[in-house]
Amino acid sequence: MCGIIGAIAKRDVVPILIEGLKRLEYRGYDSAGVAIINDSSKQLERQRVTGKVAELEAKLNDSALSSQIGIAHTRWATHGKPSQENAHPHFSKNTIAIVHNGIIENHHLLREQLEQNGYEFS
Repeated sequence: MCGIIGAIAKRDVVPILIEGLKRLEYRGYDSAGVAIINDSSKQLERQRVTGKVAELEAKLNDSALSSQIGIAHTRWATHGKPSQENAHPHFSKNTIAIVHNGIIENHHLLREQLEQNGYEFS
C-alpha cells in the first residue's frame, strides 16, 4: 500500500505535497519522495528518503526545491526492502518521473522491454 499525491498551482507546490504526504502517511511509512519540474531550469528534480515524511520534510527544508508542479509518494514496502533505490519517484533519463501503488507482477518483462527501447531506470 502506498500514498500518492500530485499538485499543480500558481505557487510553490512542495508544501502542498508534503502536507498531502502527511495525511497519507498511514498508507506507507518506509520511504517518501517528491519530484518536481524546477521553475527556472525546467529540469526534473527529486528528493527521496528511507523513513518517514518528517525526514523528507527536513531534507526539503535544507534544499531549494521549489516548483508549481510535482508528484509525491509514501511507500509501505511489501516487495523489496526499504531503500533509496526502491523509494519513489523513479526517473528515466531525467525526463519522466513515475510513482505507482501496488505490485507490478510482470515488472521484469516490462523493464526488459523498456530497456530494449532505450529507457533507463534510476
